[in-house]
Amino acid sequence: MPKMKTKKAAAKRFKFSATGKIKFKRTNKRHNMGNKSSKRKLKLRGPGYLCEGDRKHITKCMPYGSK
Repeated sequence: MPKMKTKKAAAKRFKFSATGKIKFKRTNKRHNMGNKSSKRKLKLRGPGYLCEGDRKHITKCMPYGSK
């Protein structure tokens, strides 16, 4: 049986946390930061976590990253 391949696009965008959750960087943080409120920028700092439905799909794309 050959090895399963990791989808590289998914591997660059998502990481697995120590508890097995999948985290990602928030969008809208690249430019035009002067037009965004401080409250909005503060919320964009932290990572986001995928919901269960999306988690199943990404786990298939990254078979060796999950626990």
